[in-house]
Amino acid sequence: MSDSIKKRKILSAKMQIIALTVVLSIISIGAFVYYYQNGLGIAYNDARSHLDIGRRVVEGLQTGMAQLGSVWLPLMHILMTTTIWNDFMWHSGLAGALFSMISYVGIGIVIFKFLQRLGIGAIGRFVGVAVFALNPNILYLQSTAMTELLLLFTMTTGAYYIFIWFEKRDDTLLVQSALWVMLSTLVRYDGWFLFFIATMLIIVYTLRREGYSTAEGKVFLFCLFGGFGIVLWLLWNYIIFGDPLYFAFGPYSAHSQQEAFAVNGLLSTKGSWFIASKTYLYAVLLNIGKYISGFALVGMIVFFLFGKSSKKMLYASLILFSPILFNILALYLGHSILFIPNFNGMTTWFNIRYGTMIIPTVAIFIGFLVGRWKWFTPVLMLAVLLAIGTNFYYEPVTIADAKYGKSQKNVNEIGEWLNKNVKNKKGLILISVASHDSIIFSSGLPMKRFIHEGVNSIWPSATKNPEEWVRWVIVMPEKSKNSDFLWKAMDNDPKRLRHFHLAGEFPYAVVYELDNKYFDKIKNKF
Repeated sequence: MSDSIKKRKILSAKMQIIALTVVLSIISIGAFVYYYQNGLGIAYNDARSHLDIGRRVVEGLQTGMAQLGSVWLPLMHILMTTTIWNDFMWHSGLAGALFSMISYVGIGIVIFKFLQRLGIGAIGRFVGVAVFALNPNILYLQSTAMTELLLLFTMTTGAYYIFIWFEKRDDTLLVQSALWVMLSTLVRYDGWFLFFIATMLIIVYTLRREGYSTAEGKVFLFCLFGGFGIVLWLLWNYIIFGDPLYFAFGPYSAHSQQEAFAVNGLLSTKGSWFIASKTYLYAVLLNIGKYISGFALVGMIVFFLFGKSSKKMLYASLILFSPILFNILALYLGHSILFIPNFNGMTTWFNIRYGTMIIPTVAIFIGFLVGRWKWFTPVLMLAVLLAIGTNFYYEPVTIADAKYGKSQKNVNEIGEWLNKNVKNKKGLILISVASHDSIIFSSGLPMKRFIHEGVNSIWPSATKNPEEWVRWVIVMPEKSKNSDFLWKAMDNDPKRLRHFHLAGEFPYAVVYELDNKYFDKIKNKF
């Protein structure tokens, strides 16, 4: 091939990437505007909590990096701090959605380059990107402050560089992969599993091909960078909370939350590989659609049985299945929970978005299928695009979860009450962010109006003698009060509120207000 032809191909590939970036950016912005106008961008309770964490780092009675907490990994919240000081960026959700949107565009480009590396032509590459980019659940999640898109971006990019490393054996690629994997370990714990799977693949492959001494060096290089985020998080938990595993077993951990579900018999997947696998794969099906699932299955078979990729490339591609393995394992161990209505006895949605984790892999397999069978390309392309279109006939399951499932928490009523009755009065509010972060967000009040667990210089005294510190106290209703972290900090003692009267009662919380005769004794009237 002449140099001029090579240059034209390189230029064409660059122009395709530029065009793809522009199109994906337009789609991303359009989707955000649509969901923002419909009020769905902050429908997820977790999205509001993520935004509040970022805000507490820069604004409140006690600011700083310690407000990042111990359970949710910190990368998304750290990124948010660049803009979340602005009230619009906070309350619109854009401070977090911005990085989901950037990730959305980035994932599309990585899928395109993945398929290019596999020798797939432009049509197959663009179809593969379309499978991802036009998935309704992806379009919704990229418009929110949830962490799924940032996780998918870092994981998919890490997998891409490992894929190339297996082909080229250039250790700079191994380092690049490790750095992206490290970033994924700071987004969600799925990234920790990816790090483990990638390490195992590198160990097995290099041991078989190059011997122990080489394998030792490669594995050390990958782990040095790839595992750095995990070490930092363990160190953070030890320094801040005195226990390196506080995030895993502390009172706010997922483990503690799942124990409550287990007591009520809601962990049906725990201890059963069959139920765990069935539940997660059904969640995948609901997120990607039955027709797209069918094409993905055929594409996977073609990729592994009839593809022309070298054995080491096929071997490296096993990393793409990391999300499936992780989620099934987490459900089996009882560290994760996923509800689907009318499935396994469940009556509502919860965490159905976990099924989106496999969508980039699905996109790669379908793009490979369309590009591999060139004599069927036009027919396959049309069929896949029609299948994508059918997904828009139904409400995306991630939106159903955000609107009706356990992932939503409609606190608009109490938020409006606080904005109306508290905003223009002096006094602070005592509340647990672990129990009521969404109320803080929905109230529209400054973070410095709240005393919570993160204000550790005041929290112990305020929970012991609230009448000396606050004008309002917010706890859960009577039927669920014992699970409220503030109520626990007050030793479940009603006498702590003896100087307060009931001011408002709502579905998710009740508000107590200090009797007027004690207000002059408050230490900080704000």
